[in-house]
Amino acid sequence: MSMAPRTDTQSPAPHVADSHDLIRVHGARENNLKDVSIEIPKRRLTVFTGVSGSGKSSLVFDTIAAESQRLINETYSAFVQGFMPTLARPEVDVLDGLTTVITVDQQRLGADPRSTVGTATDANAMLRILFSRLGKPHIGSPKAFSFNVASISGAGAVTMERGGQTVKERRSFSITGGMCPRCEGRGSVSDLDLTQLYDDSKSLSEGAITVPGYTGGGWNSRLYSESGFFDPDKPIRKFTKKELHDFLHREPTRMKIAGINMTYEGLIPRIQRSMLAKEREGMQPHIREFVDRAVTFTTCPECDGTRLNEGARSSKIKRISIADACAMQISDLAEWVRGLDEPSVAPLLTALQQTLDSFVEIGLGYLSLDRPAGTLSGGEAQRVKMIRHLGSSLTDVTYVFDEPTIGLHPHDIQRMNDLLLRLRDKGNTVLVVEHKPETIAIADHVVDLGPGAGTAGGSVCFEGTVEGLRTGGTITGRHFDDRAAVKEKVRKPTGTLEIRGARTHNLRGVDVDIPLGVLAVVTGVAGSGKSSLVHGSIPAGEGVVSVDQAAIRGSRRSNPATYTGLLDPIRKAFAKVNGVKPALFSANSEGACPTCNGAGVIYTDLAMMAGVATTCEECEGKRFQASVLDYHLGGRDISEVLAMSVTEAEEFFGAGEAATPAAHRILTRLADVGLGYLTLGQPLTTLSGGERQRLKLATHMAEKGGIYVLDEPTAGLHLADVEQLLALLDRLVDAGKSVIVVEHHQAVMAHADWIIDLGPGAGHDGGRLVFEGTPADLVAARSTLTGEHLATYVGP
Repeated sequence: MSMAPRTDTQSPAPHVADSHDLIRVHGARENNLKDVSIEIPKRRLTVFTGVSGSGKSSLVFDTIAAESQRLINETYSAFVQGFMPTLARPEVDVLDGLTTVITVDQQRLGADPRSTVGTATDANAMLRILFSRLGKPHIGSPKAFSFNVASISGAGAVTMERGGQTVKERRSFSITGGMCPRCEGRGSVSDLDLTQLYDDSKSLSEGAITVPGYTGGGWNSRLYSESGFFDPDKPIRKFTKKELHDFLHREPTRMKIAGINMTYEGLIPRIQRSMLAKEREGMQPHIREFVDRAVTFTTCPECDGTRLNEGARSSKIKRISIADACAMQISDLAEWVRGLDEPSVAPLLTALQQTLDSFVEIGLGYLSLDRPAGTLSGGEAQRVKMIRHLGSSLTDVTYVFDEPTIGLHPHDIQRMNDLLLRLRDKGNTVLVVEHKPETIAIADHVVDLGPGAGTAGGSVCFEGTVEGLRTGGTITGRHFDDRAAVKEKVRKPTGTLEIRGARTHNLRGVDVDIPLGVLAVVTGVAGSGKSSLVHGSIPAGEGVVSVDQAAIRGSRRSNPATYTGLLDPIRKAFAKVNGVKPALFSANSEGACPTCNGAGVIYTDLAMMAGVATTCEECEGKRFQASVLDYHLGGRDISEVLAMSVTEAEEFFGAGEAATPAAHRILTRLADVGLGYLTLGQPLTTLSGGERQRLKLATHMAEKGGIYVLDEPTAGLHLADVEQLLALLDRLVDAGKSVIVVEHHQAVMAHADWIIDLGPGAGHDGGRLVFEGTPADLVAARSTLTGEHLATYVGP
């Protein structure tokens, strides 16, 4: 066989298809971005840094990721697009070189009571198939092992046309589901504590009903005392069985009371409908207090909290039922699955094994599949979402991560870094929004946004390598190698909070005295039991102010002024000076522009095309009627006040004609937590995760309490902002408060007066107290993982 001789000695020119190795962004103006133009290398790891609110998420999520998603949606038919969310094109001139984007954000997994770690990751779906094939005795299809499917059956006549004639046939059907009939697959049942509803030693005339709104002779109490079903002067404990049933459980009955048509209903269904059907967050404080007192959630006695009926629990593989498998720690379950040798289901076992191994690899081996999805922290939820991408064969994809190290101990950050590098090395572009120097250090390319936050940010301050960032002179570069020193002199406690025999989740009878009057930090690897100890053992009652990681609820009509209650004193001040009603100064009430209903913009729905938002011509985006803007306070109208930053407003309401002490106090708290740059009317939907956390902290600081419990307050904070947070914590302690912080950040640990370290590992390898003492003692001992990392951090 002869080969044609090669005449060229030079290597061929690169193919034109290989020249598209950059993502180009020109003129990005989304949110606070100021005509940002950058070029991001593909198949590299790029980290976006900058202070909280500098525009990182606006560039990465709201511009690059949003446009990629919009372009992908446009490839579907108009019919399919009609069922998908409509996305507007981001404010940007040119976006070139985009690839398919997979977003892994910190949005909490759904808090539906039936959603678990297993259902959220498809591990449960594979387990159900496994038990339907191998379980003994065989009880049915995979549905028979699902706690979301109820067992139902029915029969009846079916009429159909056949051969030109109407034919009737009898049909029956049955579905075997796995749902526990008592708790309907929730694992817990709610009971009303009757002693909190009424005092059975009194009669209705004497005010026996103690439910808020049912006292004092109002219509609610008259409904029962004048119903005629029982003697209103007879003590409830002397009611007959029928009278008690009518009082508590009677179905709705129409009747006349004092000549007015009313519907009588038993007390329990009436309370369940009027109070318990609402979300807890939306209740008035006194109603919420009553519900917390009267409603008890107990483990379902029929399924023992497994959510499954007796049939599903009876079918076993090697003496293990599906309920046992879901209750196992995932690292143990992975070992059990590895021990199953069944060629008939080999592909299924391989897929299940890979999913469970991914949990262990990503540092979540301490979870169990039956853990409710709503109880996962933001960092855990983000890592659960990563699992489905780890084994993916896709390449040339852009992965976008939002602070993947949140909730991670320094020991776990290295593992996360390895995963990010592995995704990059498969040929993917990885974009990471991050504050932790340990993750910034592994970047191939760094984009630093700033220089400040809000209107003072939105520009690219630096673009290049990590070494270039260190010497670049930006805020991030200057603080990159910051190391807090261990506190030399610690405060003396004023008392102790005793916790004895704590056994919540994986805690193993922990006994610990948390010192009061000082800054106490609870630390340990992810899954070691920190939140279980703090939230499970410190009663959230009188005097305890708890700031957790739960998301802030709010629509585009909500803003810092409405969320913090700041708008109320401002409206009253405007109303008092001008002699009109306060409702006029609310864009959600009487003062709203009639054309846009106070939204400031008019939304036009274009079906499967992206909707269009145009500034309202009537109010020019100010949201208020023209007549309302004629009223002034201190020379400013209400729209001008809402356009102020917190810092400006603090000065405006602090002295002079506009002095409003109630508003000034709230503004001072917002400035204390580092939100001085936010405008009062900025929609909550545009705030970053770190800004929302601090907004919540500022709101809780108003509550009367001696003990503050904070869950990872450094989440979403830039290195420079951590100093401000530490100063705030110091001010709280110096004011006589006790501050207990669950935290991984070494700067906070070094600044603590007392450290409580849990571990040594996660899940059943944790849950023990491994150290308590001062930060200096922890560094000197180096006896735990936290001690080793803190010693490395503070240096020799």
